[in-house]
Amino acid sequence: MAKYVTSVATPWAPEVAFAYMADVTHFAAWDPGVKRAVRVTGEGGVGTAYELTVVAGGTTVMRYEVTAFEAPRRLLLVAKTAFLESIDEIRVDPTPQGSRVTYDAQLKLKGPLGLFDPLLRLAFRRIGDRAAEGLRRALQGVRA
Repeated sequence: MAKYVTSVATPWAPEVAFAYMADVTHFAAWDPGVKRAVRVTGEGGVGTAYELTVVAGGTTVMRYEVTAFEAPRRLLLVAKTAFLESIDEIRVDPTPQGSRVTYDAQLKLKGPLGLFDPLLRLAFRRIGDRAAEGLRRALQGVRA
């Protein structure tokens, strides 16, 4: 399993930061690995689905579903393909200066592909670093 966690301290109020992050269509604006993000079902809460066109060694469309929605604190997204499972958790905590947004992403290769987890971890770190920088800029914050 590959895991990447980053936190951004932003001057945005928790409600504003959460609203921005909970609209998954914004991912394409801050994550250079996401070329397109479209809501395909739902209104933003549990059960809402998004299709993200991601570029990582090729282009693929991943369908993420919101499995937990606890405004303005927590959002959980899950995507499953034939080859992997992606679990992304977003937490927003209030701070005296605004809020801290934590993005916790996990990728798990399925079946025998799990043998490639060490390589996936290396690649995921580079992908995560680029996304973390984009998130910091989008939230007008600093790494926490």
